[in-house]
Order: sequence, then C-alpha cells, then structure tokens
Amino acid sequence: MNKCRFCGHPLNFKFIDLQHSPVSNAFIPMERCKAAEVTYPLNVNVCDSCFLVQTEDYQTSSELFTSDYPYFSSFSKSWLLHSSDYVDMMIERFEIDSSSYVVEVASNDGYLLQFFKQQGVKVCGIEPTQSTADVAISKGIETVVDFFGEDLAARHFADKKADLIIGNNVLAHVPDINDFVGGVKFGLALDGICTFEFPHLVELIANNQFDTIYHEHFSYFSFQTVYKIFDTHGLTVFDVQKLKTHGGSLRVFLKHKGDENHMVTSQVDDLLNEEKQLGVLSRDYYKNFEQKAFTVKLELLEFLISAKKANKKVAAYGAAAKGNTLLNYCGVKVDLIDYCCDANIHKQGMFMPGSHISIMSPDYIKEDKPDYILILPWNLKDEITSDLSYIRDWGGHFIVAIPKLTII
Repeated sequence: MNKCRFCGHPLNFKFIDLQHSPVSNAFIPMERCKAAEVTYPLNVNVCDSCFLVQTEDYQTSSELFTSDYPYFSSFSKSWLLHSSDYVDMMIERFEIDSSSYVVEVASNDGYLLQFFKQQGVKVCGIEPTQSTADVAISKGIETVVDFFGEDLAARHFADKKADLIIGNNVLAHVPDINDFVGGVKFGLALDGICTFEFPHLVELIANNQFDTIYHEHFSYFSFQTVYKIFDTHGLTVFDVQKLKTHGGSLRVFLKHKGDENHMVTSQVDDLLNEEKQLGVLSRDYYKNFEQKAFTVKLELLEFLISAKKANKKVAAYGAAAKGNTLLNYCGVKVDLIDYCCDANIHKQGMFMPGSHISIMSPDYIKEDKPDYILILPWNLKDEITSDLSYIRDWGGHFIVAIPKLTII
C-alpha cells in the first residue's frame, strides 16, 4: 500500500482517477511521431491523516524534468508582469537591496531573478533542467543546475545563507516534500524569509481544475496542509495572500520559528478557519470530484463532435501540460482538433503527447482561419483572447472547457 509522502500514513482514499496518460511535457519530435508511446496511470489519492492530495509515483524527477525540458516561463507576458510586481513589492516591504542574497528554487529561465538583478541584488537560481538554465545563464544569472533538497542545500549554503528564498510553482513538483523543506530550512538565514506560490487546492476543487493534475505534479495543497508541513520543519507562516495566477493560488511568507522580526498577520488564522469551515479536514470534501471531471469530458466531446459534423475548423491554443491532461483524459486526437498553436518556439514542430496533435506557430491561425480555438491554458485566457482578438474578423470564437464548456 502507498504511504503519504509527508506523514507516512497509508493511502486508501481515492480523489480521482484520470486513467492512463503519457508524461504531459514529453512532446514528440517529428522523427519519433510514429514510435510507441509510454503511458502511466494518473491516480490521485488523499491522505486522510494530513489531507495531502498526491499522485501515485511512476517516474522519478530526473525522468520528468529532463535536460531538454520545454517549458519556459518567459513566454507568458502576464507571468512576467506578475513576477516584476512581486519583486517591486518585496524590495519595498522587506528592504531587499544590494546587500541581500536572493535564491530562487526552480528558477527556470530567469524570468523572475532578472528583475532582482536589475535592481542590483545578488541572485542565484537553482534549476534542474539544463535547457531553461542555459537561458538564465545567458542573462547573467548565476544558476546551479541540480535538484534542490537537503544535500544540495548543505553544499550550496555552507558559507552563506539566503536572505530570501523563493519557490514559485515548485512545491507540487517535489516528490520528497520533507527533504525539500528541510533544505529550505537549512539554507535560510536566521532572520531570512521565504515565499512560496502554489495553486490552491480549494480552487482546484471549486472550479473543477482537474486538468492541472499530471505526473509532474506530485502533490496538491490546501493551506491547512502546507501550514502543517512547514511547521513540522521549524518554519512559521507569518502571512498569506490569495492570488489569481494559475486559476487561484496562494503565496505564503515564512520565517524561522522564534524569529520575531515579522509578526503573524490575521490573514493566516482567517484562511485556516475558512478552510476548516469548508471542510478540507474531512473526507467528504474530496468526494465526487471524479464525476465533475467526467461531466467536462462529455461536454467537450459533444461540442467537438457537433462542430466536426457541421464542417467547422477547430484548433487549440497553448500546448500546456494541463491541456495534455485534458485532451488525453477526454480521448481527443487529431480527428477532432486539427492542430495546436503555441508561442514557445521550443514546442513548434513537435507533437503533443498522447493526442499527437501538431504544434504550429501562432502565425498559422491567420492563414487557416479556424472557426473555433480551444484555449488549453485557461488561466491565460485574458492574455490569449487579447493577443488573438483578430479571429473575430472572420467570425471565429474562443472556447474554454474548465470549469465548464464556454464559448466566448
């Protein structure tokens, strides 16, 4: 029997089963598009002791986050703006300056650290994927290419601790959460702070965001559970903010237990109480989520089939990991969606895993003039509909499938 990756309690309560799926970011090059493809079960369980929601493990981090990893954060304009705003806020609120040492874990292509660097702050990124690390290094950002945990922390922070440790959308990607948080604890200066951003499990359930489940995401967090995890490792949450990013995220601010430089805000207890009232510490809260996902599957398939019967062209936009979960769970292939466009040049010319839908440059949309564009990264809906507003010229419409099928 599987055991909880945080508390070790036996896992025997299913949250959702999304059937078999390939690795969501394992895009297929032309020369391998006819080769056999490996799929893995995509099962998610809930620990009914600490209520950490977690996948069953079938691959290691090194198998998922490869040297040619194709996700580059800087391709999203809205994410860059979010990151720039964060840097401005942190510099003002916590007086981060040229004497500070800022470390980001899972720093990707330097999308965030570049803004600290522009302010004269000493920065270092820790990023396991060579493809994205190379871009950060080309920007002059010192980057350690490795997975983060207690071992790396012991080596990297032996002589100098960090005044600020940042982790955006990395907690979910960590198979050994205790090793990871232990490394954070070791690397943080005595009066230092950490901030972590992660999609909020409450929003995932409330808005039917089952497509954010894929093999790279090992865990899904409520505030109750993440508070407990950090507290167990001697880190105290002293503030929390609700964010709109990724369909609803949390940003938590952490300090060492016993550090009195930062008072705990009322938002911490408010959110803990809010989640208790919602029932996140009871099994009933997690029931029936699978049926909600199945309803989306039926709605999307019915729409795509009816569109094809009416001889309409349907394309997708944004070859995102969440899009691959959606398409593979629904069984959608090239007979229902003609192609997918993506601004990421590293994905163009590839095929989407499972569905084998080809990935094109966004320029192709103006040439082909599809009747419908299914937005796969629905969290970037506003950015995408603005960038592609020209499809209105020929009567085109946008579609999103989450939380329910909507034609825009």
